[in-house]
Amino acid sequence: MSKSKDITLLAVFTGIILLLAFTPLGFIPLGIIKATIIHIPVIIGSILLGPKRGAILGVVFGATSLISNTISPALLSFVFSPFIPIPGLTHGSLLALLICFLPRLLVGILPFYFYRFFARLFKSRKPSVSYLLAGIAGSLINTVLVMAGIYFFFGNAYAEVQNIPIKEVYGAIISIIAINGVPEAIVAGLITMVVLKIVNNSNRFKQLFR
Repeated sequence: MSKSKDITLLAVFTGIILLLAFTPLGFIPLGIIKATIIHIPVIIGSILLGPKRGAILGVVFGATSLISNTISPALLSFVFSPFIPIPGLTHGSLLALLICFLPRLLVGILPFYFYRFFARLFKSRKPSVSYLLAGIAGSLINTVLVMAGIYFFFGNAYAEVQNIPIKEVYGAIISIIAINGVPEAIVAGLITMVVLKIVNNSNRFKQLFR
């Protein structure tokens, strides 16, 4: 792939992420947290463009999350933005940047390797399954790491926001992963599979990614 084509495709994926991030299409409010589908173009970009470009897309994803949660905060936005005060305090925490960026960075890197692993596992005979599983895994990385960060770094504040005892935080986190994260991952896997099948079966798209 030529450098100019590489930059163009990276710009296209970045534009899609920005479109999703700053329109109602990208973030779905679920009461105390905003579910997102922005990870899907990051996953697809990782598989198509490689882990280095995917990492850039992951950072863009994290930056949009930081901006969105700072400008239009939900009850849990303090876990994504150090500019939003933690409940009971007058300031935020820099640990929010870790939750905001690290999972998203990995979403841009690891799906590429997940896809290669599954492709070798199935000996490239079932690319659709490899796309599906890589998409699911990439989405779960985001959900699990974000929720784990909330549990370990902001467990007490999360309990206060949820109005639950601290001992129930673990169960609440697991419930969110199961109820929201798993369906979100399945959707991400299906969309990743469909998009990459179209790319793989279209000569015009194949030429773009050579």
